[in-house]
Amino acid sequence: MHWDLFNFMKEQKRVKKIIEILKKDYPNAKCTLYFKNPLELLFATILSAQCTDQRVNIVTKSLFKKYKNVHDYTNAPLEQLEKDIRSTGFYKNKAKAIKFSAQTIIKEFNGKVPDTMESLLKLRGVARKTANVVLGNAYGIVSGIVVDTHVTRLCQRLSFTKNKEAKKIEQDLIKLISRKDWILFSHLLIAHGRAICNARNPKCGACHLNKICPSAFKF
Repeated sequence: MHWDLFNFMKEQKRVKKIIEILKKDYPNAKCTLYFKNPLELLFATILSAQCTDQRVNIVTKSLFKKYKNVHDYTNAPLEQLEKDIRSTGFYKNKAKAIKFSAQTIIKEFNGKVPDTMESLLKLRGVARKTANVVLGNAYGIVSGIVVDTHVTRLCQRLSFTKNKEAKKIEQDLIKLISRKDWILFSHLLIAHGRAICNARNPKCGACHLNKICPSAFKF
């Protein structure tokens, strides 16, 4: 057996073990953004850029009561929409992304949030991460792996990747992880990142991965 192939298969086995452990630690891991439909998840995900899910959920609680469908967003004055989402940060860009995405959804997709990667990427403010969130969590479509700041940090610490760009990290993960776990994988890492493997002071002593994590106790 070629040495590189042997190492790759060994790494796949390690990743599988890590996922098994995390599934036991976080049996209820799921998307923490509040939403009732694909449109709400799309806009909540846009708002989550550089903002905590907790803050987004506070904002969307009133936002989704005020704007009940895609037409409400297109009809809203941009200045009012900015005011409604101000506390999520970068509100001017986010308001434009939401309003212009709503317009595109009406014009090109008959008022329905599209359910393909290609179509979602046509919406303003939507890159692969947001598209993967919507496809996986609103439609149950396995399209890829969500790579956010938590996933990036943990994948580097766990030596799943040496890359820093989300697209390249996603491609590395897709090669390692079974397709059936693509959607859940990011939820598991996000949950672990929040509870144990945080950015500044990871709790390696309390981590159930510390025996198979190359970065354990290095902080």
